[in-house]
Amino acid sequence: MSDPSRTLKIAIPKGSLESPTVELLSKAGYEVYVSSRGLRPGSNDPELDLYLIRAQEIGRYLGQGFIDCGITGHDWAYENGADLVDLAELPYSRASTRPTKWVLVVPEDSPIRTAEDLEGKRIATEGVGITQRWLKERGINAEVEFSWGATEVKVPDLVDAIVDVTETGSSIKANRLRIVDTLLTSYPHFYANPDALKDPWKKEKMERIALLLKAALGARGKVGLKMNLPAGELPHLLEILPSLRRPTVSHLSESDWVAVETVIDETVVRDIIPELKRLGAEGIIEYPLNKIVP
Repeated sequence: MSDPSRTLKIAIPKGSLESPTVELLSKAGYEVYVSSRGLRPGSNDPELDLYLIRAQEIGRYLGQGFIDCGITGHDWAYENGADLVDLAELPYSRASTRPTKWVLVVPEDSPIRTAEDLEGKRIATEGVGITQRWLKERGINAEVEFSWGATEVKVPDLVDAIVDVTETGSSIKANRLRIVDTLLTSYPHFYANPDALKDPWKKEKMERIALLLKAALGARGKVGLKMNLPAGELPHLLEILPSLRRPTVSHLSESDWVAVETVIDETVVRDIIPELKRLGAEGIIEYPLNKIVP
């Protein structure tokens, strides 16, 4: 049996964030094996004890000390009001690289135009705590009720407004609704229970995971590029080559040639390779990156 003092309990979000989170962990070096019905995934790291939990609940279980650390949205940590340590913001989301937004939404023809127009009105939302805090900060008295989902259909017949989550706003427009204000912007974060951080082994383990997660996100959308180039063309290359840092330049056995290696955005590769060929570059290689550690 494994030594429990050398086991880290970590939660990953079940639902819409599950797939991108498992993919991110894989790029960070942690392969997660999720079965179709299981809620206790395996991994290639025997020191991890994984739990698949709804993002809405991870903050609560972390705050209560049942889990050592986990990935969940800043919005749900804020909703639960748990005492957590934020180890890293992880800028990814379920459908894009955009953050999720909690927005106040009304029908297109609603008379509600500002937050102040909510006075005495009814609002439906899954983020009751988020909404109540936002209203309190503005001194607005409104009734907030919990919604289990399909919140868009509740306006205007059942409630005056809703607070819902969106990334692109496309669903809101499709339902002939209008955004009045944004309450909260959120990315997933890697959180830890404060007591778990008091354990030196767990603290080091969590810090390593945070480092690798950020490194995996840092490599997103970037590729490595290497080539051989006539030495006389190096100044021209440096003028046109956008790079994360100054490129690495090495002299080859032929004194009038150099080897160049750099990291660039994947989106510019298609435009820059023809320019490299024009300068006389040879043996151009593009390769994917899993991590970039600053």
